[in-house]
Amino acid sequence: MTGSRPLAVIGLGVIAKFYLAAIEADPSFTLAAVCDRDEAALASSRAAGVPAYRDHRELLAAHRELAGVIVTVPNDAHAALCRDLLAAGLPICVEKPLATEVAEARALTAMAAERSVPLFTAFHRRYNSQTLELAAACSGAPISSIRVRYLEKIEEHVGPDRWYLDPARCGGGCVADNGPNAFDLVRLLFRDTGLSVVRAAIERDGAGLDRQAVIDLITDGPSPRRAKVELDWSYPGEVKDIEVTLADGQLLRADLLAGHTGFKASLWHEYQGILTAFGSALQRPGSHRDGGLAALELVAAAYRLDRDTATHVFRPAVQEAP
Repeated sequence: MTGSRPLAVIGLGVIAKFYLAAIEADPSFTLAAVCDRDEAALASSRAAGVPAYRDHRELLAAHRELAGVIVTVPNDAHAALCRDLLAAGLPICVEKPLATEVAEARALTAMAAERSVPLFTAFHRRYNSQTLELAAACSGAPISSIRVRYLEKIEEHVGPDRWYLDPARCGGGCVADNGPNAFDLVRLLFRDTGLSVVRAAIERDGAGLDRQAVIDLITDGPSPRRAKVELDWSYPGEVKDIEVTLADGQLLRADLLAGHTGFKASLWHEYQGILTAFGSALQRPGSHRDGGLAALELVAAAYRLDRDTATHVFRPAVQEAP
């Protein structure tokens, strides 16, 4: 592997392989080191001659040359790890969600801004080829409403990463983990700075893990437009799609799995898109407007409205342009 910007990958679970493949395919990056608490997860990297560590602090001490770090650890570990990396002045590409608590995400966002260090939250579905085609088709056309569906059998997708099924480590369930991707797609297509949750219905299993959710959103302003996000972690199969209704009644659809044969096959090109976008953030850090906090604010709004039967609208405290 060759490249001008060395990266480290911290966390070698089910998602890491997509990052590793993207780094190997991109000549502008090189893999400098990896880190995971599980020694078995490091075996293939060690065999390939890649420096491997079980403690991220040891990695940071040994690799002062890093241009950035990719964080793909369990959701509940994002905040603490990102704090350490920002304190070291290292740009971060972190898997969504940015954190499991809004207060943590706010603190990370403020810390990155104070240090002028890129904090890049990875929303892989915005780099999907079908998403990009849909966004281009909608460009300049007034949108009336959007529906995003994110349906899957979660046990089929997590492999050995069973932490997804622990509400405390995941941050909740389908709303905490898939919700940010879906909300980011709505924000991308609406191109709005203001989006609010107006209704949320969440169904949980006996362990407290949310398995299904329907969340309604509106844009702020005098002529609100609507969006619906449907999430399901108990669906027999997989559906990931977007439906856009234009103001003139025209209906546009995007099947995010179309053209990608095989389980999770669409992720290969999506993670290449993430790496390219992260590279742009490294080159022009002042131009990057991260959506990690905004997505987490919407997650928190959905959970709050599900708990609260009042009819008021909970508005995220921080709104950022996508």
